[in-house]
Amino acid sequence: MLDGANTSALLLAQAVPSFSRSELRWELANFAAAVVLLSVALAAIALFCFRRRTRDLTLIYFSLFCILYAVRLIAYLPSFRSLFEESRMFWSYLAWVISSIIILPGGLFLYQLGGEYLRKFLRWLLTARALLAVFGFLAAARGITPAKLGVANNIIALATLAAAALFLAANIRRLGPRKRLTPEIRVFVAGFLVFLLFILHANLVGLKILPGHNVEFFGVLVFVACLGYVSAHRTFANEERLLAINKELEIARTIQSSTLPQSVPTLTGLEITACYVPMSAVAGDFYDFLSIDEKRVGILVADVTGHGVPAALIASMLKVAFASQAAHAHDPARVLTGLNRSLCGKFEAHFITAAYLFVDLEKSLLNYSAAAHPPLMLASGAAGNVREIEENGLMLGMYPEAVYSSVEIRVGPGDRCLLYTDGILEAKNAAQEEFGKSRCKQFLETQRDIPAARFASTLLDSVAVFSGYNSARAQEDDITLLVLDFQ
Repeated sequence: MLDGANTSALLLAQAVPSFSRSELRWELANFAAAVVLLSVALAAIALFCFRRRTRDLTLIYFSLFCILYAVRLIAYLPSFRSLFEESRMFWSYLAWVISSIIILPGGLFLYQLGGEYLRKFLRWLLTARALLAVFGFLAAARGITPAKLGVANNIIALATLAAAALFLAANIRRLGPRKRLTPEIRVFVAGFLVFLLFILHANLVGLKILPGHNVEFFGVLVFVACLGYVSAHRTFANEERLLAINKELEIARTIQSSTLPQSVPTLTGLEITACYVPMSAVAGDFYDFLSIDEKRVGILVADVTGHGVPAALIASMLKVAFASQAAHAHDPARVLTGLNRSLCGKFEAHFITAAYLFVDLEKSLLNYSAAAHPPLMLASGAAGNVREIEENGLMLGMYPEAVYSSVEIRVGPGDRCLLYTDGILEAKNAAQEEFGKSRCKQFLETQRDIPAARFASTLLDSVAVFSGYNSARAQEDDITLLVLDFQ
């Protein structure tokens, strides 16, 4: 009779399969390769998560390929299988599923790296492999044995290798001897050729044509090392390009800031507050002043269609054109006509909306004209109401013969005038409702008594809260706001 401890030891020895020393070494080598691949995959995922915002999924496809291959390596290990109660058939089907789909992330990785010629080939290859994978799943569901599926996969893999090798040879030949391959492509081609040789050997072993162990994972490690170099080189090159672009945008922002007025004119009886909130480093909104004397000033607010550097360049052109209109600053219609003639033919696919206001404090008069711009809003201190004043012609820069007219407005103490771009009116909330004219007018009515600077900042805060700009939502348009208080 055996005691309880001996009985348990005997049962445990019967439950765990025995391995020879050479088999254990081989399993250890496979397991080490799987650990290396998983580590590389996790490092690639971490690099993708911590890099700058990008739509480049190269690292993700690379990680998926490494993870799938590592899982398949481990699933083939008898020692690992013995830790679970799943049948051998389960592990065989799992390996088959991974073998069917592993080329997809690998092919998508290459698709991200290649040019149009390579992408055309990969589209056909990935489509064919996806269809074969579907047929393979259906065959497995109908009960075809993993052994037969494995033979089919070996044949398909060899055919894929032959197609890839022929394409690679033809592509290199097409490049010709005069076109030197970049170091990045050289590393990739070298790793790919090693990979092809090991896959060829593995599939010939699978078909019982060659004897010995499946040593495909050695080729995979070499190929993954090469792909890792290519991915890292591509990632850091993209980061360097982004840093260079950001540096150039910062220089552009500084230059654009210098084109905007550094201060507002000081006139007795008039307080001016200007706010400029671009949605990106550079913007298409613009404002400027033509100071005549202590009682008269011209004010321009403009909005170039589009955003970013192209709009900012056009806004810079607008500043030069506006400075040349000083001789007739008292005539808004003539100012806009002159701007339009100066800008027509200078750019395509862009136009400018603008509003020009001439303030004459000596006569207590405003002269106003606009080019397809949102209306001027005037809050009357005496009447206690808000008026929209609209005197629009065609947008600037498109029609050389466009005609503009102006309107004369009398103002008095306590009046407040609002000039702005459409970034305020068109700011949308989560329900896609615009802030709109009515909300702007209501705010102007209820906040008429607070100082101009505080009014401007409070209005911008209200727009930000309404549209969610204060949260994770990005601003969708440039905003320029000028508040004029007549004292």
